[in-house]
Amino acid sequence: MSHLSALPSRAARWSATHPWRAIGAWLLLVVVAVGLAMAVPTKEVSDADYRVGDSGRAEALLDGSGLDHPPTENVLITAASGSLDQAAARSAAADVTSRMAGLPGVADVGEPVPSEDGTALMVPVELTSDEVDADPLLDATAAVQSAHPDLRVAQAGDVTIDAAIDERVGEDLHSAEFISLPITLVLMLLAFGALVAAGLPVLLAATSVTATIGISAPVSYLVPAESTVTSMIVLIGMAVGVDYSLFYLKRERQERAAGRTTIDAVAIAAETSGHAILVSGGAVIAALAGLFVLTDVTFNSLATGSIIVVAVAVLGSITVLPALLAKLGRWVDRPRVPLLWRLTRRTRTGSISGRLLGPVVRHPVAALVVASTVVLALAVPALSMKTHQASAETLPHDIPAVQTLRAITAAYPSEGTSAQVVVTGVDAPAAAAGLQELATAAGQDGFVTSGATVQASADGRTSVIDLALPYDESDDRATTAIERLRTSLVPQVFDSLDGAHVYVGGGAAESLDYATKQGQRMPILLGFVLLLTMVMMIAAFRSVLLGVVSTVLNLASVGVAFGILSIVFQHGVGESLLDFTSPGFVIDWIPVFVLVVLVGLSMDYHVFVLSRVRELVDGGLPVRQAVHRGIADTAGVITSAAAVMVSVFAIFATLSMLEMKMMGVGLAAAILVDATLIRLVVLPAVLVLLGDRAWPRRRRTPGPVVAPGQLPDQLLVPVGR
Repeated sequence: MSHLSALPSRAARWSATHPWRAIGAWLLLVVVAVGLAMAVPTKEVSDADYRVGDSGRAEALLDGSGLDHPPTENVLITAASGSLDQAAARSAAADVTSRMAGLPGVADVGEPVPSEDGTALMVPVELTSDEVDADPLLDATAAVQSAHPDLRVAQAGDVTIDAAIDERVGEDLHSAEFISLPITLVLMLLAFGALVAAGLPVLLAATSVTATIGISAPVSYLVPAESTVTSMIVLIGMAVGVDYSLFYLKRERQERAAGRTTIDAVAIAAETSGHAILVSGGAVIAALAGLFVLTDVTFNSLATGSIIVVAVAVLGSITVLPALLAKLGRWVDRPRVPLLWRLTRRTRTGSISGRLLGPVVRHPVAALVVASTVVLALAVPALSMKTHQASAETLPHDIPAVQTLRAITAAYPSEGTSAQVVVTGVDAPAAAAGLQELATAAGQDGFVTSGATVQASADGRTSVIDLALPYDESDDRATTAIERLRTSLVPQVFDSLDGAHVYVGGGAAESLDYATKQGQRMPILLGFVLLLTMVMMIAAFRSVLLGVVSTVLNLASVGVAFGILSIVFQHGVGESLLDFTSPGFVIDWIPVFVLVVLVGLSMDYHVFVLSRVRELVDGGLPVRQAVHRGIADTAGVITSAAAVMVSVFAIFATLSMLEMKMMGVGLAAAILVDATLIRLVVLPAVLVLLGDRAWPRRRRTPGPVVAPGQLPDQLLVPVGR
């Protein structure tokens, strides 16, 4: 047995000699998983799970004391043109009240509230819960609009905004899934030239995703599921499932084309590509495990789902895929697409990439300097990247409820960003006096305090006041105001009040607390992911230098991704091309998501390349030639895998939700740079410069030049031993 891990070889050998058992076991896994999904309801995260810091404590107190704001819808009445006719507006408001009052889920309809400048009239509608159906409310508003054509009557609030966002996200994801599948199939056809070979990677990826969704249902009782986890499972599952199948299938076909029997070809593919898949899967899981460092309910859920789907995809690639290949034999190359088949057969492995790599291995210093300069230029903007939570500014402008929300915020500043100051530990009169004093001081410090009143719980233990801010939630001035409130204004008033505990909550405070927590843990996450993947590379290749090189290249890829995100979304480069308006920041969860996914996927390519180079070096080829040949041999596979990923992520860049767009642009651009500039220029240049030092344990005895289909006999594993 070679130095390569015995596990993938043994699994593949058993699967190839017992194909129906392996295929049956895989189908059973999928069927049982689907049954679990149908029988076990998924446990989803609750609102309380998202609470962080002081703002989280404030929200918990308000929730426990019954002071939390009930869900509210606001109906805004403005003039269709010119100035607002107050009498007509009052008539429309009365119509809103009469139509809304009897609807299910409506607790109360408040008195119409005029704006300070007299351009708007707003009718607040208090609901019984967040689960109220928004459609009857919108129908009532539409009826009022029809009855008053000279006015503009529109509605926005907690329920309608959430419903509109859920609908748009669903449309976006459905569109992405609908487009990505045929694109993946087309790219696989271009890679293989045969329908069965093209369909196998997609089949393995799809069944891996299906099995994982089912397994995730009972797992959600240990780690509650976030609403977006299924999309994450589909995204990661299709990515790694296609990659792993592509790596394995390409090598198996090369060995068969060189004259090996199907069983021998499967065994060799297991020894080489199968081992690379096992190491790569471990590296992807290690990267995704870093999300647990953030101790965030969303990332815990995403990490759990993604780790399961990667593990399932690895299992499938070293069991059911060899079984299918053994059973299909040469039928895997049927039916052939005539033109594509001839093209793939005539193009010799590594012929194009080999010519491109020639200058790099001949002049490694020059190649490294030029490529590193480009990488640094793309990464530098990441140093000034600003992040913030998603807000009304990041929602699509074409959603009617979003347009209305912005109009309400403009006309009624108190309906926008606000700080909720919660006091407990003292009696209600003392708390009320302190909060009123605080409101006076806050009014002189930029807060909007007109109409601000103190509310106390029924037991008098908790009191709260809302202090509005005349800024958007993402405005730096809102963050500064919250910090001043916490560090200066609140202590000035309440430090002398024995026993008082004061917490500042609200949207801007939540954003600040989340950003603070993420800022503290992001270096830990980055260090954890890079260190763990480095250790895995050292263990896999027995080379400290290769581990360090892998870590530096991963860091370079992450820097490029962050730099591109900053250039496009913070500074607005390409707004018209991508059809968005820059909010001036990157949504805070996007860099974390891009970091772990990018490190995981780039490790796929990295492990595959280094495994091939190591194979050639161990066969006795000089390092310079081994690097040239190894990267040339694998470039086609990596290009095909990267093309799938770039295409899929590029689809997300065309969607309307800004989070999807950011994720798509960041990952598509970074994977493109990673699979080309970094893997085809920087990596070979570094490996050539390091020479023998990168392979301290390789055998030094000279041997034949090794290529796919020409492996030394000692790597052939007799089947059935």
